[in-house]
Amino acid sequence: MATTKLLSDAEVDKIPAVKAVFDDIRATRKSDFVNNFWRGLANDPAALKRVWEQLKAVMVADSAIDPLTKEMIYIAVSVANGCSYCIHSHTAAARAKGMTDAQHGELVSIIGLAAQTNHLVTSLQIPVDPQFEVK
Repeated sequence: MATTKLLSDAEVDKIPAVKAVFDDIRATRKSDFVNNFWRGLANDPAALKRVWEQLKAVMVADSAIDPLTKEMIYIAVSVANGCSYCIHSHTAAARAKGMTDAQHGELVSIIGLAAQTNHLVTSLQIPVDPQFEVK
């Protein structure tokens, strides 16, 4: 259950600043669907706009990292942070960008391995090798 109200399209239409962001979400994604994350964040129009602009700058803009890899990184970070919503949302986005079942399986294996080795290094307090430090 949400801890905040999820704004309906009728409610969004009454708040010009929110409607503008929702219109941009729809146009950018080429879809009429606006997911619950944005509907909840819409209770704070300034935060909605700020987070949407950040997301576009990082996830949508052309960059050195391709869109599928960005989504897979987002999945990994969401697993590390325990965000079920983001895991589901970005797995769907990655699949829409072409992630195969085999790629998803490898991603999950990498995430699990990284979590295991991160915990081992942390618990053993292994010092960083000088060769790994930026000079």
